[in-house]
Amino acid sequence: MYREIIKAHERIKSFIKNIPLYYSNIFSELKEGDIYLKLENLQRTGSFKIRGALNCMLKNREKCVNGVIAASAGNHAQGVAFGAKLLNIPATIVMPEITPLIKVLNTSKYGAKVVLHGKSYDDAYNKAVELSKKENLFLIHPFEDEDVIAGQGTIGYEILNELSEIDQILVPIGGGGLISGIATYVKHVSPNTKIIGIQADNAAGMYYSHMRKKVVTLSSSATIAEGIAVKRVGDMTFEICESHVDDVITVSDDEIAYAILQLIEQSKLVVEGAGAVGIAAILSNKVNVKNKTTVVIISGGNIDVNLISRIINKGMVTTGRYCQITVNVKDAPGSLSAVTGIIASLQANILDIKHHRFDANLPVNYTKVIFDLETKGFDHIEKIISELNRAGFEARANG
Repeated sequence: MYREIIKAHERIKSFIKNIPLYYSNIFSELKEGDIYLKLENLQRTGSFKIRGALNCMLKNREKCVNGVIAASAGNHAQGVAFGAKLLNIPATIVMPEITPLIKVLNTSKYGAKVVLHGKSYDDAYNKAVELSKKENLFLIHPFEDEDVIAGQGTIGYEILNELSEIDQILVPIGGGGLISGIATYVKHVSPNTKIIGIQADNAAGMYYSHMRKKVVTLSSSATIAEGIAVKRVGDMTFEICESHVDDVITVSDDEIAYAILQLIEQSKLVVEGAGAVGIAAILSNKVNVKNKTTVVIISGGNIDVNLISRIINKGMVTTGRYCQITVNVKDAPGSLSAVTGIIASLQANILDIKHHRFDANLPVNYTKVIFDLETKGFDHIEKIISELNRAGFEARANG
């Protein structure tokens, strides 16, 4: 497949963005290593998926006469739809009925016919298989396809053409197509470069398959990294990963949320959960990058705007920059002012205040007041609660 990846790059290079590696001064200085980011969130359609989809269609033009079809609720859908538009090929995308409207609209705007079917990706995929046979459409699988894998592998080709001495490359894993392509190329050209796969704790199909030495099917794949929320990796991708990938590790949703927040604040990059797992692994010290040259694949940036504030808030809670505290105070003039005065003196920002006077556990003439605070870390939170209790108020942190 090594040579197929080189051919794939020749096929697709005029259609995709050639985005140079971005050296992250912030993360490099923080972790005392050289950290480069491969920013596929800036790629056309906002993710790497356009690579595999385009290569598959370009190589199989004669099979696409009646059109192409794919099942996806996200980046693969947009990659296939956009690629088909570029090549003037009719496209049908089957998406689960629960797919957010914005993703349906983003796919439709590329001219694809969207079919909503079923409650899950598996339902949508089975429908896509049915329609491909019924209407003689060319089915493009998101990861279990050699041409798709070769297209994704062009990322490895670009990285090594730009930077030859690399200690390790961190790659998100969902179904395994991206890491299979990158690992195949990199291990052929630079066998000493380690390939480390990163998965979400709650969608760690490749991790458990690797541990058990066989493909396993997860009962659930609920994670904020929806781009890699796959219950079952491919048989083909599993075999490639077993041969070419050095390690697979997992990160929690809290660690992913923190990474998203840090990428926004420190690097001014909007990255989806799947694209942030590599940085999450570095920031949580699950991958050693000190005195090493590390490339992190930022696989996509198609984060749902309706979720971004929740993810940022989750990251802020995780780092102690937001907290909610409850204070029981006398329901009398001046009591609330005394509490807010203490909070203000400690330089915490009050975002919201709620009163609950009718709590069965409260003494008569007392009210429960809940404060939403912007804080400076866990030590700051502890100091606020300590000062309030020292002043005679009953205060505690919620959650």
